[in-house]
Amino acid sequence: MGSAKDYEEEGIRFLQDACRRLDVEPELTGILVSPSREIRVELPIRRDDGSVAHFSGYRVQHYNALGPYKGGLRYHPNVTMGELRWLACLMSLKTALVQLPLGGAKGGIDCDPCLLSSSELQQLTRYFVRKMHRDFGPNIDIPAPDVGTDASVMAWIHDEYSVIYGYSPAAVTGKPVLIGGSEGRESATGQGVGIVMHEYAKHRAEQLEGNTAVIQGFGNVGVHVAADLASRGMLVIAVSDSQGAVYERNGLNIEKLRRHKQETGSVAEFSDAKAISHAALFRLECDYFVPAAVGGDICEAVAQEMSAKVIVEAANNAVSYEASHVLQAKGITVLPDILVNSGGVIVSYFERVQNLQQMPWTVERVSTELLATLQNACTRVFAVETGKKCGFRAAAFDIAVSRLRDGICTTMF
Repeated sequence: MGSAKDYEEEGIRFLQDACRRLDVEPELTGILVSPSREIRVELPIRRDDGSVAHFSGYRVQHYNALGPYKGGLRYHPNVTMGELRWLACLMSLKTALVQLPLGGAKGGIDCDPCLLSSSELQQLTRYFVRKMHRDFGPNIDIPAPDVGTDASVMAWIHDEYSVIYGYSPAAVTGKPVLIGGSEGRESATGQGVGIVMHEYAKHRAEQLEGNTAVIQGFGNVGVHVAADLASRGMLVIAVSDSQGAVYERNGLNIEKLRRHKQETGSVAEFSDAKAISHAALFRLECDYFVPAAVGGDICEAVAQEMSAKVIVEAANNAVSYEASHVLQAKGITVLPDILVNSGGVIVSYFERVQNLQQMPWTVERVSTELLATLQNACTRVFAVETGKKCGFRAAAFDIAVSRLRDGICTTMF
């Protein structure tokens, strides 16, 4: 992956292309590209051994004319404002595409959670809330889990925010179910990937059953994608994580592989599969390739070597701008991130609704509503793609940018 600046510029080029196709005025394009607000706070903490450590916290709030800012909070040593700037914009596009009454934001702290104890992480998280609470809230900006964060971190945010403002479960999503989280939230992104793939196959009058899939990334999203695809009769023939990659041409036993990772911390050395390199994973012949790790992994050089029929962007910005043109020339379809991985924010919205209404939903209702929301979004994207013959990313971006443009014109002019 390139620098944060490269990452940001790559994404903005997709947005600018959509603005040109839609004849958006240059001044409005500038508004869409630029975030509404960028916040940085300094977070010194006292570590368990008595030493002092210093971190920086960030939040980029992109657009809120369609609803309060919404987006993940990631803990990663490489978090920068530049990376978050594009990811916040991407969240605005995502919520606009699936027609949620939300805007877009993204935030993070430049720490490695693996190197901090639970008490240090809690101290850091609560301090971040104390610094940021005026810019968070159920109707202002609603954080959620992302890379390096989970339901426990969201619980700390919920508790610290409630110390200041009183019980406020709708101020953060991705919480444990016991304190107002939604059933089905943990698996929502992966489940959504499976739904989009099913709708795409149906659009093509094809079946997913019997098709092969390769999944890059076997974290929270990848694990649930693999389980969902296996339940649909697909053969997941290879998966990878940061420590290794494994391949079995007749299909991996996903449940057994999941247990192996829980026990060892990696998919590496899984006895029922052959070890392969990360580079070899991208070159495997398959029907569907699902990047579910970090953004930017499919660059131009990697795209030249890929032979998958369809790439399904479970990770944000998985395919670079230049790579997208290479894949198009090779006849490889790309289903875009703002559609494919929107299941997480959709169920986060459902969580906020349940919190505001003080009425928890069953997991069956969550699944039903998620399916309906994604089916509607897929129908719109596929109709535009067919009508314009423009590709699925262009179709999705055109729909999202149109809604954002209309929101700007309605509220600002």
